[in-house]
Amino acid sequence: MRDIADGLTDWRAAGVAFAVATVVRTWRSAPRQPGATMAVNAEGEVLGSISGGCVEGAVFDLCREAIETGKARTEIYGVSDDDAFGVGLTCGGTIEVLVQPEVTLTETDAVLDAITTGRPVATASTGDAQLVVWPDRVAGSLGDSDLDRAVAQQAAGMLAQGSTGTVHLGTHGEQRRDEVSVFVQSYVPPPRMIVFGAIDYAAAVARIGRFLGYHVTLCDARAVFATRKRFPDVDDLVVRWPHEYLAATVVDERTVLCVLTHDPKFDVPLLQVALRTPARYIGAMGSRRTHDDRMRRLREAGVDEETLTRLRSPIGLDLGARTPEETAVAIAAEIVAGSWGGSGRPLTELDSPIHHA
Repeated sequence: MRDIADGLTDWRAAGVAFAVATVVRTWRSAPRQPGATMAVNAEGEVLGSISGGCVEGAVFDLCREAIETGKARTEIYGVSDDDAFGVGLTCGGTIEVLVQPEVTLTETDAVLDAITTGRPVATASTGDAQLVVWPDRVAGSLGDSDLDRAVAQQAAGMLAQGSTGTVHLGTHGEQRRDEVSVFVQSYVPPPRMIVFGAIDYAAAVARIGRFLGYHVTLCDARAVFATRKRFPDVDDLVVRWPHEYLAATVVDERTVLCVLTHDPKFDVPLLQVALRTPARYIGAMGSRRTHDDRMRRLREAGVDEETLTRLRSPIGLDLGARTPEETAVAIAAEIVAGSWGGSGRPLTELDSPIHHA
């Protein structure tokens, strides 16, 4: 929903009816994960995608039908490998799609506002009913007060973790029963990418970071280089000594840190702080010689060997990159591979699943 929230907000403002189709479950090599969303309005406009083109035509028709009837429905799409070009998923996977007309959604404007402004909110849907859970309040109902309480509690826990998925409960919220399936989708603020070093490579990394959905911050101690004109694509621009800024800002398990300064007076104190954070990815740019010197200085500063294994240096995958843009792709590739357990090897050399769990 995050990718299409602005478009849905425009449709709401224009008073155009719409329906939303969401992937709620997948099997095998499905192209999109639960939470992928597509929307169709009464005028036939489309936002988003749920399968990369495999079943969009069929889902388009379901959305138009939902707009007319005002009723939600669930549909499963799949195809066997020997019928890959029939109606269904050409990759051989299977997806379950929940189609909800706008009239079945709860506090749509408030939910869209929370998503676009980066405030946490979760939706819990059974089809024709929806519960909305914020950290401090709950809206809507699934038709039973006990079920509402049980789902709200589980949705709040999933929201805290930023997780999306289906929960199974009894008709009155009983645990360890499965009469009712509720799809819970969490919307949390985008993860942070903090780029240190106001160089041309940083501009390219910032652009690809925004493309990947990160909230990008650029930090450099030199005001003459860290300017909005040179870095128009960053969300935040900070002129401060990097290690001081990092020690004072919020870093969590979703944060990625890209150290592109390759200057010891910046790198060493910055990496000492970075390696103490829970950041998911810490990468540092530099030649092999720069890397060896950096590691020596970090050891002399008291950083132990186990901690040093967290550092990705030299930064990025071996793509043969030369330009700032190509280097940014190599860095982004390493971040993505690390996030999902990818090997970084060509898929033609592997027979493992393309889409990692």
